[in-house]
Amino acid sequence: MGRAKRVGIPGIGRKLGQVLAMVVLGGALLAPSAYAAKIKTAASAAVAAKKASAKKASGKKVATQRATAKKAAAKTPARRKAAVAKAAKRPTGRRAAVAKAAAAGVAVAAVARPSFAQLAGLDKVSDPLALESSVALVMDQDTKEVLLSKNEQAVLPIASISKLMTGLVVANAQLPLDEVITITQADVDTVKGSRSRLAVGTQLTRGELLHLALMSSENRAAHALGRTYPGGMDEFVKQMNVKAKLLGMTATRFVEPTGLSSGNQSSARDLAALVNVAHAEPLLRSFSTSPGAEVEVGKRTLQFNNTNRLVKNENWAIGLQKTGYISEAGRCLVMQTEVAGRKLIMVFLDSVGKYSRLGDAQRVREWVESSNHHL
Repeated sequence: MGRAKRVGIPGIGRKLGQVLAMVVLGGALLAPSAYAAKIKTAASAAVAAKKASAKKASGKKVATQRATAKKAAAKTPARRKAAVAKAAKRPTGRRAAVAKAAAAGVAVAAVARPSFAQLAGLDKVSDPLALESSVALVMDQDTKEVLLSKNEQAVLPIASISKLMTGLVVANAQLPLDEVITITQADVDTVKGSRSRLAVGTQLTRGELLHLALMSSENRAAHALGRTYPGGMDEFVKQMNVKAKLLGMTATRFVEPTGLSSGNQSSARDLAALVNVAHAEPLLRSFSTSPGAEVEVGKRTLQFNNTNRLVKNENWAIGLQKTGYISEAGRCLVMQTEVAGRKLIMVFLDSVGKYSRLGDAQRVREWVESSNHHL
């Protein structure tokens, strides 16, 4: 007797196929009519069983979804009320969007942990320009006249603004910029776990590392600059603090060269002094305002860009700049720029959104350019 031929029916699932296979093997000797009837009966039974199983699973899923929705609904009014109340305190920028979403009943994403400035309530302080930054200072670089001040004496984490002091110490030491430095495991960020395209083993010159640190805020580059300073990292950090003291930055303290640590702290008033002195260094001006650069890393060519998009804006004349961010500091920005024929130093700390610090700079610029900018 020949081998029974497998029967397949299009659209029938795997389980049904198994049932039919059993029917074929067990009923191969039946009369054609009986054999066909048995296949039809088995197919109907399998389909019915599959539908019943699907219906049961669907009902269970719906019940679970309803229970979850009911549980969430019980919490929604209180959460929505709290979100609206919080956003209403300062209905601008990101806070306005949160308030609008909460009022409409839309789920609001979890807000990142508050910065030092927010914990101190500095974000509640108002100003004539409705800036999104908790701290701001705008000063005429030549006359030292303060055009705008908001919490300027507050001492807060400054994130990667620290790299300006890192650059200043390196530049003042007049170390050879063509000396090749290797990125090591010691340069890997263990504080915030930030990423870097400079893999361990990468070899770049001191000048290239300084360029990447100031332009792209490259943390491993900044750390390597401090690590390879004569006397090592401890001596480098010591020189950062010595320089701060010489500049009259009495509220400033550095614990490392990258800004990843919240222990690097300063005030807007102190940072204005740092920007003023750093601007006098041609290398720092050039590197910090470079729109981008290609760097040979092994067999690859990597493109690095400036973290401040304003340097690519032809309407801005920026002589020196640096951005910064860690959760404890919020979004930060310092700049030396020329507006309406005046050389200005701008400092913005703890801005709430990714682009709001740039928006604050634009607000200040328009205000200075207007005929009525005296507070």
